[in-house]
Amino acid sequence: MPGAVLFREGSEESLTIASAEAVADGPGWRIRFAEIRSREAADTLRGAYLETTVRPEADLARGEVYWHEVLGVAVRGVDGAELGVVKDIYRVAENEVYIVGGGAYGTFDVPAVRAFIRIFAPRRGEIVVDAEALDLQLPKQRRADPDRPRAPRRTSRKRRSQVKEASGEGSSDGGPAADPGAVDRPEPAA
Repeated sequence: MPGAVLFREGSEESLTIASAEAVADGPGWRIRFAEIRSREAADTLRGAYLETTVRPEADLARGEVYWHEVLGVAVRGVDGAELGVVKDIYRVAENEVYIVGGGAYGTFDVPAVRAFIRIFAPRRGEIVVDAEALDLQLPKQRRADPDRPRAPRRTSRKRRSQVKEASGEGSSDGGPAADPGAVDRPEPAA
């Protein structure tokens, strides 16, 4: 890493890495730049985003790609069926997982392993997966049956009495409304 050139975001002024080491007790790196001579000058970089020139041919091993090259690539099944496009990527342990969406199968995850991915060529715009190995199934569609009656809406007794009172079906004396389903029974003799 020493000798690598970085740029402060939006600036053309280069920063050459003189030394770099991972922070032992936390996340991040401690980096010294050849162009930065004082602590005060280094403080101006605190919280700044740093950029570098990307050269995929020189920086990556064969078969490796940057995540931004995979996002938006169409995903097909081995049978040629369009399954969607890569919407997002996340990492689980040492493997990457692609979130595919926008197709007939809805949104699903594809682990980036050979058991599932048959052709991986995002620079050509091609990712082919084994849909059978992923056990993809079409989401169940709820079809509206015009002959099927709608289920009655359930309401509580309290809600029913509020609706009756609001509609004027309650008793005229302001007391509780009589339950139309109640049976008249004689009061027991004392």
